Amino acid sequence: MVQKQLNTRDAVLDDFARKGISIAKWAKDHGLHPAVVHGVLKGKRPARIGKSHKAAVLLGIKDGEVTE
Repeated sequence: MVQKQLNTRDAVLDDFARKGISIAKWAKDHGLHPAVVHGVLKGKRPARIGKSHKAAVLLGIKDGEVTE
């Protein structure tokens, strides 16, 4: 099994800034509420289950699967 390189929260924020993407825009584009993504990126949400898990996996800061 191939080990995926995970991003850090700071690396994701830097990438958004470099590309000129807002957290809110990214969240809406991925079907998530901006508050969830903000919480995950600021470390306020544990990203264990539900929408915060989905956000963390899609952001690349957590290894996991998104199932719906």
